[in-house]
Amino acid sequence: MYSILRPLTSPEKNDPTWGGPDTGAVRVRCPYRKTRCADALRSRRPRGRARRAASMRPAGLEGVIRGQRRRTTIPEPTTPRPPDLVNRRFAASRPNQLWVVDLSCIRTWSGWVYAAFALDVYSRMIVGWQLATHMRTDLPLDAPEMALWRRGTKKGSGLIHHSDRGSRYVSIRYGERLLEAGAAASVGSVADSYGNAMAEVLNGSSKAEPIEHQGSWRDVDQAEHAVVQWVGRYNTERLHSALTSHPRNSRPRTTVPW
Repeated sequence: MYSILRPLTSPEKNDPTWGGPDTGAVRVRCPYRKTRCADALRSRRPRGRARRAASMRPAGLEGVIRGQRRRTTIPEPTTPRPPDLVNRRFAASRPNQLWVVDLSCIRTWSGWVYAAFALDVYSRMIVGWQLATHMRTDLPLDAPEMALWRRGTKKGSGLIHHSDRGSRYVSIRYGERLLEAGAAASVGSVADSYGNAMAEVLNGSSKAEPIEHQGSWRDVDQAEHAVVQWVGRYNTERLHSALTSHPRNSRPRTTVPW
């Protein structure tokens, strides 16, 4: 599915939609939206986004359209909240300086499955993730736990952990674990998606690419298998706009703010 480029064997010679007799054609099965589909194809043949969309149209192909979301952020107005240390500036000068986290949801035949992600802002790598059939504090806490283990982060590293104001992220248990790990807790502003925008974009990608592109799954095990495969592709193969539409590990990392 993610081998997204393959030649068209017999292009219409005089069909302007396919770019004329000298340019050839490609058929595309693309998990991205139209903009990034164009970027993926442009690496093979220099052609604009509009022409790529026109090339895809006769084959009945289009960029993925992101659907409606199930509400996973439930604020708790009476709980004391950490300050916003990020202030919508999602930039980092080194790894393990800033992690953003959030919850997403997946519809399966047996019910809803919830996914928690932790993203390193500097490397654009998903450093922790977990899936479960519940939204208790254990679920979102498992993602930074995995990240702490994988990265070997210690106290005094200057790590900032940024989330939305959901009740799980501002719970006593969650805050105590961050304090124990030496991470500074930070939460975004209330009632808007900009306060945790980078994590929101990651959630949108997790829905648009593996979930809505492949369809629903039977249960949590099948969903987990697909999400783990997507995380691997996200960390190694996926095109990132912050890296001028190149895979994360194919170009030197820049520190351009989000």
